[in-house]
Amino acid sequence: MQPWKIRARQVVLHQPPYLTVENHTVELPDGRVIEDWAWLVTPDFVNVVAVTEAGMWLVFRQTKYAVEGTSLAPVGGYLEPGEDPLAAAQRELLEETGYAADNWISLGRYAVDGNRGAGRGHLFLARGARVVAPINADDLEEQELLLLSRSEVACALEQGEFKVMPWAANVALALLHSSS
Repeated sequence: MQPWKIRARQVVLHQPPYLTVENHTVELPDGRVIEDWAWLVTPDFVNVVAVTEAGMWLVFRQTKYAVEGTSLAPVGGYLEPGEDPLAAAQRELLEETGYAADNWISLGRYAVDGNRGAGRGHLFLARGARVVAPINADDLEEQELLLLSRSEVACALEQGEFKVMPWAANVALALLHSSS
């Protein structure tokens, strides 16, 4: 299978550092050309499911502008320019929760939208998390840090309480990599 080829791109909207909208002219492997293919450019981000030394799962109950009501969420944030995803994950965990962990498992790197871009998510599981500093978060939304058991997290996932796709995927993958 051959990838699509970008023949041209035009910036339609540029609002750094979080969003650029482009129109691409793309050529399909069979030679057809599609004009005005919408493409979203957003920063890569990390999401981290952290499990404490005592086996409790760190999650937030929070609000998000695009989510109705409250949602449960793992730790997360954007990568800084040139930042390694693992370093970003470790930084976000420390800033948002005051926890650090020595045992990190990459759960993969995923496109947000396979047809329109919208950044990539780097998902992690951090095990053996422990408090090492005060919380130093700059989040705009209200959030409450919770310590839940594995079974409480699994039940919350099944009930749709993680209302953002990368968050639900991160939690599901972390559950697959953790013991019962």
